[in-house]
Amino acid sequence: MEPESAPQPGPSDPGPSDPELTVMVISYNTRDLTLRCLETLYAATHRVRFRTTVWENASTDGSAEAIAAAFPQVALIRSPENVGFARANNALAGTAMTEWLLLLNTDTEVFDGAVDNLVAFARAHPENGIYGGRTLFPDGRLNPTSCWNRLTPWSAFCHATGLVAAFKHTALFDSEAIGAWQRDSVREVDIVTGCFLLIPAALWRELGGFDPRFFMYGEETDLCARARARGWQPIVTPEATIMHLGGASRNNPAAKRIQVARARASLIELHWPPAWRPWGRAMLWLWVANRYAASRLLAALGRPGPSTLWSEVWARRREWLGGWQAEAA
Repeated sequence: MEPESAPQPGPSDPGPSDPELTVMVISYNTRDLTLRCLETLYAATHRVRFRTTVWENASTDGSAEAIAAAFPQVALIRSPENVGFARANNALAGTAMTEWLLLLNTDTEVFDGAVDNLVAFARAHPENGIYGGRTLFPDGRLNPTSCWNRLTPWSAFCHATGLVAAFKHTALFDSEAIGAWQRDSVREVDIVTGCFLLIPAALWRELGGFDPRFFMYGEETDLCARARARGWQPIVTPEATIMHLGGASRNNPAAKRIQVARARASLIELHWPPAWRPWGRAMLWLWVANRYAASRLLAALGRPGPSTLWSEVWARRREWLGGWQAEAA
């Protein structure tokens, strides 16, 4: 699942002699955010014995040098190429010797006690297997993307036809986002997002880690689906709260939407019954077609809108309709 000859860590302080947790961070062109993430991780974690490993995905902004200088205790792995989120995490997990693994995005800031509380919560609920917390935007507003419900034929229809946008935060039409729930209570969910995801290392190995065909987006959804199929039920707690910007390493909106569409196409192919897969692909096509048509109409009326964005996504529809599997084939 990882590159055949993964780069080796540079010199680093080994950290605690008996760590119970490995924090895995994937860095790609987010130097200042990554430094802040690591700073808050060390300042806010008091009880859990942990070591940190950072996979540097061939950034061009000096991230590797800055991380090495500021945090010599971090095991830094410099990849000669950007291998994506899934393969990088698989490589880091393959070297971890701790009981627990924590995936932590670079565009996060850890609030006081968040990691301590998440590990304590997981130990108190061993039957759930995958654990997450609550995420906020920098201004303190809820960032609801810490967890989701699964993609279904109904949710795909609502997404494609604009019902999600028209009836946002309703349980019926916005089911993937879990309606208006503020993530302020303990709750079992279908998906814990990879920005802040805790899992026993033994379960990670049992599941085979991330499917390496997912380059970016959808890999944690697939992992959680495979866990649920084995009887594990992901769960989140508001006692573990962090700040999460979201999408900080992506400055191309069209590329992000294409990757999201590819991920959804892959999830439909991998986890939906065969009879429903044509419906899922049709709804994915309709989602982009509707937005492309709307952007063209707005442009014709002289109103500003993301016309170039949706034109590019529509033009590359053969690519994303094939999912990540098409690239791996």
